[in-house]
Amino acid sequence: MTSLSLDARSASTPPAEALRLEKVTKTYGSGSGRVTALRGIDLVLERGTFTAIMGPSGSGKSTLLHCAAGLDVPTGGSVRLGGTEISGMRASRLSTFRRDHVGFVFQAYNLLPALDVEDNVTLPLRLARRRVDAEWLDFLLESVGLADRRGRRPSELSGGQQQRVAIARALITRPHVVFGDEPTGALDSRSGKQVLDLLAHTAAELSQTVVMVTHDPVVASHAQRVIFLADGAFAGHLDGATPAQISDRMGALGEW
Repeated sequence: MTSLSLDARSASTPPAEALRLEKVTKTYGSGSGRVTALRGIDLVLERGTFTAIMGPSGSGKSTLLHCAAGLDVPTGGSVRLGGTEISGMRASRLSTFRRDHVGFVFQAYNLLPALDVEDNVTLPLRLARRRVDAEWLDFLLESVGLADRRGRRPSELSGGQQQRVAIARALITRPHVVFGDEPTGALDSRSGKQVLDLLAHTAAELSQTVVMVTHDPVVASHAQRVIFLADGAFAGHLDGATPAQISDRMGALGEW
């Protein structure tokens, strides 16, 4: 069992944990059909870090993301987001917690076609009946390069622009962590790089914690740290790695 800690602390800023997993396990089925997807995962991520998770098919990377984000309940162990224990929460309370404190960016943009950019971004706040901070909204739209498109609808935007709307929507609640599942999978290489640069920017400049699952070494190389899984357990990590270094590590795990 391996414990990893990615620390974004500086000399003037005290560390703040965004995510902590302790001895997290996940099994499916029973008897001869029982499958163990996660085997005692320990993980601590500090605020303002950008982490990629990689591994061969069936290694547990999507299960890890789902358990960490509160989309799935671990069989054993503890998951804490922003200091709050979520692994034992009732479903209704967990749903509200995710809405208010967790951001999601997936391959599908999941924008509402009838709403413009501004309304899509602020939708989580309006669903929670929370006030929209106009200054924060303006800052986010400027940060993702959409300040001049706030009145456009998704059909009037490129794929890369739509994904940037999804990122701004994920950030609008000031979440503890933004989770991405293949967030650039539907984009061309240029748009994908812009989105990845934006995610890296949110970590570095907005102190936002980003955790991303990907199968692409080029995508993973934008993260500060790449964590590798194999058979539901940690299989090492690389910091500041190049696509070639990541490919070599994946090759050692039998991915290629």
